[in-house]
Amino acid sequence: MASSSGNSSISTKFHSSGSEEDLQLPMDQRKRKRKQSNCESARRSRMRKQKHFDDLNVQVERLTKENSEILNRVNLTTQHYVNVEAENCILRAQMGELSQRLQSLNAIISLINTTTTTGICQNDCFLTIADNFMNPMNMHYLNQPIVASAEVFQW
Repeated sequence: MASSSGNSSISTKFHSSGSEEDLQLPMDQRKRKRKQSNCESARRSRMRKQKHFDDLNVQVERLTKENSEILNRVNLTTQHYVNVEAENCILRAQMGELSQRLQSLNAIISLINTTTTTGICQNDCFLTIADNFMNPMNMHYLNQPIVASAEVFQW
C-alpha cells in the first residue's frame, strides 16, 4: 500500500502539476494578450501624439505666415500714414500762407473801397480816384491780366 500511496502521490503530483500547467497556460495567454494590447495601445498613443505634434507644427507655420502678412500690412499702412501726414503738413502750411495772402488782399480791397466811396485820398493814398481800377472810365483794364509783384503780398 505504501507503494500504491506513493504512486498515488506521484500521480497526484503529476496530476496537480498538470492542472497548474493548464491554469498557467491561460494565464500566459492572458499576459501575452494584455502585453500585446498594451503595446498596441502605446503605439496608438504615440501615433496620436505624433499627429498632434504635426498638427501643431502646421499651425505654427500658418500663424507665422499670417503674422508676417499682418506685419507687412501694418508697415505699409504706417508708411501710408506717414506720407499722408507729411502731405497734410504741407497743405496746412500752404493754407496758412494763402490765408495770409487773402487777408492782405481783403485789406487792399477794403482800402480801395473806402477811398472810392469817400473821395478823400488825393495825396494820402497810393491810388487816386482816376487811377482806381473800379472806375468805369478804366474798364479797358478788365481785359488785361492783373499782375502784382511779390512785394505787394509781403507784409
